[in-house]
Amino acid sequence: MSRIEACFSAIKKNNKKALIPFLTAGDPSPSITAALMHELVDAGSDIIELGVPFSDPMADGPVIQRASERALAQKTNTDDVFNIVKGFRVKDKVTPVILMGYLNPIEIMGYSTFTEKASEVGVDGLIVVDLPPEESTELQEAIKIHEIDQIFLLSPTTIGDRLSRICDAASGFLYYVSLKGVTGSNQLDTKKVEEKIKEIRTKTTLPLAVGFGIKNAEVAQAVGRISDAVVIGSALVEKIAEYTGNTEDMFEEISSFISSFRKALDSI
Repeated sequence: MSRIEACFSAIKKNNKKALIPFLTAGDPSPSITAALMHELVDAGSDIIELGVPFSDPMADGPVIQRASERALAQKTNTDDVFNIVKGFRVKDKVTPVILMGYLNPIEIMGYSTFTEKASEVGVDGLIVVDLPPEESTELQEAIKIHEIDQIFLLSPTTIGDRLSRICDAASGFLYYVSLKGVTGSNQLDTKKVEEKIKEIRTKTTLPLAVGFGIKNAEVAQAVGRISDAVVIGSALVEKIAEYTGNTEDMFEEISSFISSFRKALDSI
């Protein structure tokens, strides 16, 4: 059983919801990213989604774009991301780690080399934002060899045969993008999300995570009632940016912030 499968199995058994925070590797510095990941776990996170910094993050809003810029300014590269995960695994061999990024850095390294290195350091899943399933055959083959889950994004406009194809191609869990547009968007309509989640569940038994537009514990709780997991992205990255330069306060604020989401989800 993979770490992702074991995580969702335990969550379901305990009648809970998974909390998945997103942070960008190397933001504000590669030297503290692993420690931030541990802080997130200690505050109640179940899975860590780690962004691979990229110079043209087209699906990301301004908050996460700036996080990539800060990480790249620190010279954070793909090997640094792997080293961060490797460092995290020294103390934590249980919490699943998902890499989220774009195809270009993977192609530069090569599908086989990238997935081999990812597996060696303890990466459990991969989300490639700009790689649709119909174009992902080569990567899927490499991923299967190294037993990494390929997690695909679904959106409000994903329908019909395409929805079925994505559900069939995915493993680990599915990530439903609750809003049209980029990360950090506003005006999440939980009723529409619920309708789409019901539709998706007719196509797959994989757990469903919902992200984009989840800015506070109240929204997370509403989304948690209708999904298996909640992803916190821009709202967390904003906290990291706000406290850059003051590591002690950053850790305290992030712990309190994530704990509020954990408490909200546990009260469902």
